Amino acid sequence: MTQPTVRLQIPFESLVNAIASLGFEEKRRLWQLLDEEIAQAEEDLFEQDPTVQAEIQEARDAYQTGNYQTLEEYITYRSGKTS
Repeated sequence: MTQPTVRLQIPFESLVNAIASLGFEEKRRLWQLLDEEIAQAEEDLFEQDPTVQAEIQEARDAYQTGNYQTLEEYITYRSGKTS
């Protein structure tokens, strides 16, 4: 069962005043929530970028054809290079 969604139209200044009245822990929780929401929105926008989509597809194609290097292979390669 899905919860009904309520969208409120709150003037930005009222929102700022409401946030200012919160206690420290409530502000911290709000900050964490906003940080997660912003990160998700940025990720969604990033994934919609045609260049990123092409790079993701290229990586998937390489993986499917076995044309990739494992982390262990990379570490071995890098450690042999620095010796």
